[in-house]
Amino acid sequence: MISFAENENILVFGDSLSAGYGLERSDAWPSLMQTRLTQLNIPYSIINHSISGETTQGGASRFQTSLDQTDPAIVILALGANDGLRGLSVKSMHMHLQRMIDMAHARQTRVVLVGMRLPSNYGPAYTDMFHQQYKKLAEKNNTAFVPFLMQGLSTGLEMYQADGLHPTAGAQVQMMENVWQTLHPMLIP
Repeated sequence: MISFAENENILVFGDSLSAGYGLERSDAWPSLMQTRLTQLNIPYSIINHSISGETTQGGASRFQTSLDQTDPAIVILALGANDGLRGLSVKSMHMHLQRMIDMAHARQTRVVLVGMRLPSNYGPAYTDMFHQQYKKLAEKNNTAFVPFLMQGLSTGLEMYQADGLHPTAGAQVQMMENVWQTLHPMLIP
């Protein structure tokens, strides 16, 4: 039997994709992750500080407070989608994400960086540059990396709410699995 230290916190820090926009909070992927941890008797608690509509700039402004409130062992950083959808500066997004990674590392908190992708109608130059920032940040900072939160979701409308952007409750299991593949090895002593 694996023995674990005391219960530790995992902070999920994201936007509507992690806040469970349009869903019951219990149906959002962070809640499903907590259920998985509980079922496997892995003593970590998921604390979800995700806010719908959040940008990396807004996240960076409140990140230290979230770190102080939760004292996490691990942060799952899943921001940037709203920066991209608003066509904000990729350079600024990179800077804000780096700032949050630096704040976490200053506390000896491990980071899982979750990548985002944009719809193709934003043009290949912007979408490629946007997505590459996550890989660059993960490599530069030696953080765990989930290339795309919604990897494996079909492009059909059955996986998305009426707005065509936010995943349904049925899609949340796949999103949780995408993060779990990277997170789970970090939880084994």
